[in-house]
Amino acid sequence: MTFTSNQLAIFSLVLLALGLVIGAGALIATEFRRTRSGQVIGRAIRQASLAPDALKSPVGSDEETEAAFRPELDLPFHWLNSRLGRALVADEDRNLIDQCGLPSKRAQLIFLVTRITLALLLPLLAYVLWSGGHEQGTVVVVLTAAAAIGFMAPKWVLGRIAAARRERAASELPLFIDLLRLLQGVGLSLDQSLQIMATDFRHVLHVLGYELSIANAQYSQGRTREHSLHRLATLHKNENLRGLVSLLVQVDRHGGAVQEPLRVFSDRLRESRRSEMKERIGKITVKMTGVMVTTLLPALVIVTAGPGFIAIFRSLGAISK
Repeated sequence: MTFTSNQLAIFSLVLLALGLVIGAGALIATEFRRTRSGQVIGRAIRQASLAPDALKSPVGSDEETEAAFRPELDLPFHWLNSRLGRALVADEDRNLIDQCGLPSKRAQLIFLVTRITLALLLPLLAYVLWSGGHEQGTVVVVLTAAAAIGFMAPKWVLGRIAAARRERAASELPLFIDLLRLLQGVGLSLDQSLQIMATDFRHVLHVLGYELSIANAQYSQGRTREHSLHRLATLHKNENLRGLVSLLVQVDRHGGAVQEPLRVFSDRLRESRRSEMKERIGKITVKMTGVMVTTLLPALVIVTAGPGFIAIFRSLGAISK
């Protein structure tokens, strides 16, 4: 018994759907067991906490306690720590999500679900809308390409957003240093200056203000200044920002005035930015040379030498007559 290419493709899709249904059933069963175990643990903790003052506990305390435990069971965050989750959402992808300003497990879970959905949906749409009348080999190649594009598309989008935020962080760095120098000049301490910059200057420091608010929250929770600023120094892969954080950590650790080091650092940063702009201008000049040769030079030849060529053609035409 032989099968046609369409029958084989339909049979493979049926097997794929069956495998997905079995995998979804296994995940649902695992999640159901985890939810039940979480409810048992929550009930035990609730009974242990309510046992000493059972006579004073209000009527709605059970519902409030269940509501307190329910947010941990809403979303299956444990998928991210599984082998499949580590493979689909690698450390590089998690770093991109952090660079995009989404440092939450909810964003990582959305990325995981989006990647799986697109990797399955795009080949299905390509098969339904395009596969008719084409060879089986071509259909397989197109479906594989569609699955690869659907799998990589979320990472490409995150990469573009992260690159834009890195450029914005680099452009905000001189203003960051100037504001820090200004606040230090009026007599504020380093902690007060960082707190004011994170709260009052968020409208001008969109990226660095957000990262600084996270660092201040970690510092208020007991971490050292070095650990709290580690994310700001390493997340956006900026050497100048890393140097500034190192300067702030040294000042916080050993004390001393920070205005003069900030002035020297600001001058060095502006000088490096000036040399970078000169380099970009030099590259633009080289690139514009080719554009001018291909666009402006033919127009210039036509305008300057056009009348002479027309006169030559007229003279040759008169001679031939």
